[in-house]
This record gives sequence, structure tokens and C-alpha cells, in this order.
Amino acid sequence: MAPIIHRLEANPEITSLVCVTAQHRQMLDQVMNLFAIRADRDLDIMRDGQGLTWVTTAVLERMAAVYAELRPDRVLVQGDTTTTLAASLAAFYAKVPVAHVEAGLRTGNVRSPWPEEMNRRLTTHIADLHFPPTEAARQNLLSEGIDPSRIVVTGNTVIDALFHAIDILDADPARKAAIDAQLPRLDPNKKLILVTGHRRENFDGGLERVAHGLLRLAKRGDVEIVYPVHLNPNVRQVAEKVLGLHDAIHLITPLDYLPFVHLMRRSDLIITDSGGVQEEAPSLGKPVLVTRDTTERPEAVEAGTVKLVGTDTAALVAEASILLDDRRAYEQMSFAHNPYGDGRAAERIVAALLHTASPPGNHGDILPVPFVIAR
Repeated sequence: MAPIIHRLEANPEITSLVCVTAQHRQMLDQVMNLFAIRADRDLDIMRDGQGLTWVTTAVLERMAAVYAELRPDRVLVQGDTTTTLAASLAAFYAKVPVAHVEAGLRTGNVRSPWPEEMNRRLTTHIADLHFPPTEAARQNLLSEGIDPSRIVVTGNTVIDALFHAIDILDADPARKAAIDAQLPRLDPNKKLILVTGHRRENFDGGLERVAHGLLRLAKRGDVEIVYPVHLNPNVRQVAEKVLGLHDAIHLITPLDYLPFVHLMRRSDLIITDSGGVQEEAPSLGKPVLVTRDTTERPEAVEAGTVKLVGTDTAALVAEASILLDDRRAYEQMSFAHNPYGDGRAAERIVAALLHTASPPGNHGDILPVPFVIAR
């Protein structure tokens, strides 16, 4: 959302406000600092051991109070988080129209990713304005009966944010060197594998199978693995139990966004279950193995830069070994081609907001008008 927020703030025709729920406090604050964003409302809902029911009800209740206070003409939500669904539902109850950024992504399986697939589907039918990143996502919306006049294909703003981060890194070699100094000491003669994993549908054995695959890869002797371990105890306990004692595996705390982009650029191979990484890595020319059985981002799979490998230990090791050992196979996946955008998605979204009328029966008439951005 950062690129959209900056575009809105720069437009004199729009009054924009930023509301954060702090569903993930640590992850949120560093991004706000990097992009110089100030929250006008911070709901601060995060609790130790929080579950989906807590997050949903807390956001629903507190966003209702925000809408009652501010009476916005439109709400923007992004993606597939529980915050997105609950903020949209609260807006519906308050009769405030919702625009959905990164709309239309689908796997076709409501349990994978879980609960994100259902969050997206429900948000679609609450929203009246949809900003899918690709034509395939637009077709998903059309197949569900969404009015084509309410759909604008924009690209994904994650690419806008990525390009901004790269510009920061390339303009400041001292900052890049400072980031390197904070990372584990890595052997330049070994290939670097970057790993992330946090999906809830992998908590029941999937994360452990992936960890055993990483352990087998580390034992090759020619690779090093850097794994920024998610703060969720379900993730951390598995990583530490299986991977904590191998010298070639570096378990580190979650990275801020800028260091993570830097590490992606340094890596040779990325193994992840993250949706965002599937979108970012193709712009960097990095092959990605996705430890999921389904993806709501099939475009990169079709382009050949991303491959689904699931959580089977042997399958993960086999596919990673091909990329590590076969230069031709690696080069076929590593060409920099990104189907998710050209870095101008935020520009298109704000232009669409300025020229789109609210449908009959909604609060608000014609944009531009004041906005609240819910994230």
C-alpha cells in the first residue's frame, strides 16, 4: 500500500488517511519507517498467541468505531489478510464503499492458502471496485459475476515498492554495506539459498518436511542457507528443532523489508511459501521454488520463473538439486521477467479512483472525495 499512500498524499484533490491494525506489529513498523508513512489511526490489536477469531473480531469492532468517527467516502484494502476481510466487512456495515487492491487472485481451493483464499473471495463480494494485478486475475473476477466496469487491471503495487527499495539500495552503498555487516558471514564460494515459510496450512507437518529437505541440501557442502524465521511459534519451534545445529544453515530473526530485498538480490535460489516473494523474485531474476501445492499467483509459474514443489522432502531436494547442479536449467528459470507489473500500479489505481463513480446506493457520489486506507 505504500506506493498508493504516497500517490494519494501528493494529490490535492484527495484527503487520505492511513489506518493500521498492527495485526503484525514488528513487521508493520519497519515498513512504515522505511516508506516514511505515518498512521492517522493505529488500532494496535496484536496480542501474544492471537488467533484468527481474535484478529477478526478486534478489527471488526475497532474499524467500526473509526468509520463512525471519520465517515469516509471510500475505504481501500489490500490483499488477503484477516485485516482486509474484517475491515471490508466493517465498511459494508457502515455503508462505506470498498476498493480492493490486489483483487482476483484465486487457487480454487478454499483451504489453500488458508484462510487467505476465503478472505479474498469474501472481500471480492463486499467491494464495489476491484484492482486486479493481471488479466488472469480479472478473468477470475468476471467468472464470479463481477461487473467488468468495476474492474481495472493495474499491475501489483508490490512491484512499485520493490523498485523503490532497489533505488534506495543502489543510491546508498554505505547503507548496503551496513546491511551486509548485520547478516551472517557468508562464504562467497558457496551458493546462497534464501528461505521463508509461514503458511498456516503447512503447520500440520508441512513445515517439518520442508525443514528436513533444507537439512539435506545443507549437507551437500556447496550451499549456505539463510532462513529468516517467522515469529509465529509454530514456525520457530520446527526450524530450531530440525535446523538449529547445522553450520551451513543460518536461522535469523525476520528481516526488515530493505535488508530482505538486499538478501533476495544476493541469493542464488529462493525457497518460499510467500505470495509476495513469488511476485518480487522474477524482477530480480531469481528462481523460486514454492513449498505449496497451489498458488493464487499462477502467472510466474506459467512464465517459468516459479515452480510449485509442495512440502514433500524428496521433491524439494530433487528440484533444488536440479537448479544447483544444472546450469542450463537454472538459466531457464532465472531470466528476469515479471508478469505482475512495471512499477506503475499505484499511479493507475489513483487515476481510476479519481474517475470512477460510486455505484447507486453506496455512500458517496463521485470521486475524488476523502479516503481512509485500511491495512
